[in-house]
Amino acid sequence: MLVALTRAVSATLNDCQLTCKPRESIDVALARQQHRAYELALEALGVSVVHLPALDGFPDAVFVEDAAIVLDELAVITTPGTPSRATEGESLNEALAKFRSLRRLAAPGTLDGGDVVRIGRALYVGRSTRTNDAGITQLRALVAPFGYTVTAVPVHGALHLKTACTYAGRDTLLANPDWAEVSAFAGVTVLPVPEPRGASVLEVNGTLLMPASFPATRVLLEKEGFRTLAVDLSELQKAEGGPTCLSLVFDERASNGGP
Repeated sequence: MLVALTRAVSATLNDCQLTCKPRESIDVALARQQHRAYELALEALGVSVVHLPALDGFPDAVFVEDAAIVLDELAVITTPGTPSRATEGESLNEALAKFRSLRRLAAPGTLDGGDVVRIGRALYVGRSTRTNDAGITQLRALVAPFGYTVTAVPVHGALHLKTACTYAGRDTLLANPDWAEVSAFAGVTVLPVPEPRGASVLEVNGTLLMPASFPATRVLLEKEGFRTLAVDLSELQKAEGGPTCLSLVFDERASNGGP
């Protein structure tokens, strides 16, 4: 069974870190409603959701994906690339330790989980304003013994690699090629999106969970034969959030392979 770790919306969400969007006032109460609807969508797709409490001292903590990477054999606590989030990953220790053995990145390396696109045993890691070369090098060393490769992908104009592209399944990379060097991806078909921010989707049990604010992208995906489920994330999008960063989704069963 798939498990999703989610974290409740912080009361301080309006103090979130922004990189590529102008600041807008966020209706925190509505953001909480939208976050709950997102969790219900995951449950409707057959995912067991583990609800973690809000961390009001960390405005961006609802974007739980950035603080860890969960693979089949291990979980990596990251070092997010903005100072206000640097120690956020430690809040996931207890929850993740129930499912995986833990490893950690360390300064001066920085790496946001939103910069990691996984396709099988290949990890593509965005070189962005939040993820540096030292972080990528550390991750490569940690996961190589388990048979994973790590390829750096330049990101420009987007917060994270997953803002620019996500793996939709069926050997297809949904992408805004203006924001990332998609030529770094091997063995996939690149499907360009008609809306600049429409490339961030979360594949769950054969369905693509996506924001309702990108109808043209949804039409394209369904025309290509993908099944979609749209949710309203408007308030969370004001904080540069999307469907991937709001959860850590993984198979409950840990592998015993590797060291």
